[in-house]
Amino acid sequence: MEYDEKMLEAKRKLLERFRNKGPSAPAPTHDRLPPGQHLTTGFPILDLGVHPQFHPKRWRFQVEGEVEQPIDVDWDGFVQLLPKKDQVADFHCVTTWSKYDVTWGGLNFLDLAALVRPTETARFLIAHSADGYTTNMPLADCMDEDVILAYELSGQPLPLEHGGPMRLIVPKLYAWKSAKFLRKLVFTAQDQPGFWEVRGYHNHGDPWTEERHG
Repeated sequence: MEYDEKMLEAKRKLLERFRNKGPSAPAPTHDRLPPGQHLTTGFPILDLGVHPQFHPKRWRFQVEGEVEQPIDVDWDGFVQLLPKKDQVADFHCVTTWSKYDVTWGGLNFLDLAALVRPTETARFLIAHSADGYTTNMPLADCMDEDVILAYELSGQPLPLEHGGPMRLIVPKLYAWKSAKFLRKLVFTAQDQPGFWEVRGYHNHGDPWTEERHG
């Protein structure tokens, strides 16, 4: 299909462009559990204490900033925007717990990036949530196949307490970078520290080098 070929070529160009750029976390070459972490079989819930209710008819998702093709869609438009993909990834919280093999389903970030086409000046991604939360990361850290805009958890709709109806998942960074209740992504040329970053958390958040605090 022509559409698939265009998407594959756009993804290839994005991967080539961002390879070895920015302060991207290196792929771990050691034990699966990052230093200072302990395993849990549960899935603890940590947030700002605000759980925005989901109303499909009023919900909107936007992608804007340094992109050639901005997006502004409702819930139906979002889930139909790209084919759903499943991703199994480990999840590392800055509060020292980790959970292995979490199964997410949703939109692959690389597919989304190929759709919106970041400009040459785009270097950072700023996530905005419905509860007012924000977080920032180098765009290079998002250019992996395991980064996903998840609306399913273990094959079921993503529960509100885990960030539903949709959250960002960036497995290579501490989980505060995986913004819950995601409503907007902004591609920027300049970094914009988010909610926890301006309150003392590390600006990057690599679990393998224990970037917990700034």
